[in-house]
Amino acid sequence: MTGCDLSETRFVEIVFPEQANHYGTLFGGTALNLMSKAAAIAAARRAGTSVVMASSDKVDFHLPVAVGQLVELCARVERVGRSSMTVNVEVIAETIGKQDRKLAMQGRFEMVAVDGDGRPTPITPLSDTI
Repeated sequence: MTGCDLSETRFVEIVFPEQANHYGTLFGGTALNLMSKAAAIAAARRAGTSVVMASSDKVDFHLPVAVGQLVELCARVERVGRSSMTVNVEVIAETIGKQDRKLAMQGRFEMVAVDGDGRPTPITPLSDTI
């Protein structure tokens, strides 16, 4: 098997001008959108079903990300409960062609597995899915 395991999701985006604020850096709302998408994908892959966000916890913005830079999002499921999961999301900023990868943002998200009616549903233990 190649790539991330079912508890981790990674993807890369480039910051375009329409995603920036008046300082020319990634708008905070756009960053939160990307982070919540990464958390949802990681949680849904792990749960094997749809998920919803229950909360976000202390998102830290360490460094601004300029237009033209890459952002790599890495979302890892850190805790699995009966129907909820804690997902840590890190955003790494990178300038194309340079060796300057730095942690730009980090946050934690509580995600809940839901059934077709939007009600919490139990998450299958990982050992049962192998």
